[in-house]
Amino acid sequence: MAEQNPLNPPNPGHDSLVDGNVLAAKSFARCGVKHMFGVVGIPVTSFANRAVSFGVRFFAFHNEQSAGYAASAYGYLTGRPGLLLTVSGPGCVHGLAGLSNAMANTWPMVMISGSCDQSDAGRGDFQELDQLEAVKPFSKFSVRAKDIKDIPNCVVQVLDWAVSGRPGGCYLDLPTDVLHQTLTESEAEELLASAIDGADRKLIGTEIARSEIERAAELLKKAERPLIVFGKGAAYARAETELKKLVERTGIPFLPTPMGKGLLPDTHELAASAARSLAIGKCDVALVVGARLNWLLHFGEPPKWSKDVKFILVDVSKDEIELRKPHVGVVGDAKRALELLNVQIKDDPFCFARNHPWVEGISKKAKDNVSRMEAQLAKDVVPFNFLTPMRIIRDAISGMGSPAPIVVSEGANTMDVGRSVLVQSEPRTRLDAGTWGTMGVGLGYCIAAAVAEPDRLVVAVEGDSGFGFSAMEVEQTLVRYQLPVVVIVFNNGGVYGGDRRSPDEIKGPFKDDPAPTSFVPGAAYHLLIEAFGGKGYLVGTPDELRSALTESFSARKPAVINVTIDPFAGAESGRMQHKN
Repeated sequence: MAEQNPLNPPNPGHDSLVDGNVLAAKSFARCGVKHMFGVVGIPVTSFANRAVSFGVRFFAFHNEQSAGYAASAYGYLTGRPGLLLTVSGPGCVHGLAGLSNAMANTWPMVMISGSCDQSDAGRGDFQELDQLEAVKPFSKFSVRAKDIKDIPNCVVQVLDWAVSGRPGGCYLDLPTDVLHQTLTESEAEELLASAIDGADRKLIGTEIARSEIERAAELLKKAERPLIVFGKGAAYARAETELKKLVERTGIPFLPTPMGKGLLPDTHELAASAARSLAIGKCDVALVVGARLNWLLHFGEPPKWSKDVKFILVDVSKDEIELRKPHVGVVGDAKRALELLNVQIKDDPFCFARNHPWVEGISKKAKDNVSRMEAQLAKDVVPFNFLTPMRIIRDAISGMGSPAPIVVSEGANTMDVGRSVLVQSEPRTRLDAGTWGTMGVGLGYCIAAAVAEPDRLVVAVEGDSGFGFSAMEVEQTLVRYQLPVVVIVFNNGGVYGGDRRSPDEIKGPFKDDPAPTSFVPGAAYHLLIEAFGGKGYLVGTPDELRSALTESFSARKPAVINVTIDPFAGAESGRMQHKN
């Protein structure tokens, strides 16, 4: 005789019962959630299993930190909140890495954590923590379901808040006792219908002030040395078509921030990336779209920028405009703002000719710098420096055509060199340490990219230090789910490279210990993935690297390429040296 399900007793005269796990899982599924990342355990395992049964694909990680990074990047790539599921207490704390990363990068994400029985709070219950208080600095909205009947509304609220206004991280707390409470199926359906109907509306965005659009257009028209700067906020807004129209209609040079690369091709004739210092140092008007004037843009201040530069700042956040106090502030969605700006300029057209001194000067400087870089890249240096393998990787990626691979990059030298050498030709195809400079994001970002963009290959170009933060996720990412991810590790034996201590730093009772920046020389990272059934490559020459890239890119199977780098090649980027 088949065992009866206590949640669905065979009584045709009465509703079956559902518990909080079922109601929470059904609520997320009914709201359109397709994927979830996390680590299961007490008290959320049943919730995860129920979510899968309702059509939500669950990606199980080895730690909440990497799962959180995946959820944050998923939010950026899809425009829908990435979901992170954690257990209570320490699981919630570990998940804060991803939630804070979403906050810093302004990406939509929801962290869901189980918590202790409400009646036992304050008594030292298993993994007890005041989780609402813990997440407060990293969440734009947090809520606890205090009763099973609260669950549908709480789910709708966190998903809504995550994408409203400036996107960011939100938090949902699910106490153990609430997950175990029950109600009838018909009651659950009524609660779900009420919550979803109440949210069945388009989010109301800020109405963009036409007067500010007019002022922006007039300022650009009168500028002698204008520059368009755009960042990942413009990428998130899917503003690439409007940016292309604006740049090609006005002839104004443009400069992307690192994750803005690809909205317009890096090879575009008006790209100013290779003449960055000249562009930001001499421009008199800068239109900044979906990028903050933070450390990545030198705070918009001298000496990197001219003291007389006038900023036109387009941002979805009114607070950001008020903080930066630009000459013109346009509050609203980047895509919509650029649509309006293009209409305004079309009605009152202007265009900087290619032989305009400003445009010509940027173009000449960029070509000169690219020529010098290419001369360095052309040399096959063995043992490898950073430039030789990066050139080979660039050429292999460029040869794949469209859809272009998504490139994930982290590390000190590896990420810095990659920004200059690797070429982005399509939007949202670069993920790196981002606004917060977060290390350890690589494997989580790889999973997010492979899930969000299943038709694209994912290529991670990582330093050995960055890879080490989450290297065990190769079992999860690269083998268990068979995602098309190739991880390339630049192995120079440490953080920045070999032992670079000065003689007066090598003293004291532990002077014979390895330097704080040193790792095990020649670490066999390629064998790590082979332990789980993936493919590993050890390369140290151009031919070996080309062969490994050709084979792994073609196979679209989980792989790790361990690239041996001279431990004394490379240095911290100039932008960061003064901080270290």
